Amino acid sequence: MAPAIRDVREHDLDAVLALNNAGGTSILATDPSRLRHLYDIADYFRVAEQDRRLLGFLIAMRETAVYDSPNFRWFQSHYESFVYIDRIVIAPESRGHGLGRVFYCDVQSFAEVRVPLLTCEVFLEPRNDQTVLFHGTMGFQEVGQQQMGESGPKVSLLARELPSFPFVRERYLDHGGLPDVDWLRGRQHAEVRA
Repeated sequence: MAPAIRDVREHDLDAVLALNNAGGTSILATDPSRLRHLYDIADYFRVAEQDRRLLGFLIAMRETAVYDSPNFRWFQSHYESFVYIDRIVIAPESRGHGLGRVFYCDVQSFAEVRVPLLTCEVFLEPRNDQTVLFHGTMGFQEVGQQQMGESGPKVSLLARELPSFPFVRERYLDHGGLPDVDWLRGRQHAEVRA
């Protein structure tokens, strides 16, 4: 059976936290309160599940989120409208099977009916050519670099233009909004937040 991609549920957070903190040097460790904050502010927070086991997750948010990440703030200061991929983690035994691409295609389908850009960052220290190459093959281009804090790692700030957005904006967003269908609705949890 293939993994199912679905919205995260509150009871998934312990498993998400464990997966995140076992992610290695390419992902920042977090704690329960910070993960809870991400859960509360994320416009997109989906998990991959197979046989009741989480295989990975991806968290993303719109430019209006209240988030103190220096990388997110960099994008806020440079772009008016975007979806920011904060983190993606795939369980070690599930890596190399295309699950990262599935998540990126899914978040792109979420983003391209809402914003013109999909953004993220990759660590340049320690160097991870596989991650840089993955993002390049997914259409991302470097738009900047920065050091995370005084002693944090250097990151490459990446953006991907979403070519479908102008059509969606002209056809729907400028004329009453998106059709009211399930697959276009945003994360319900995110919509009811303040």
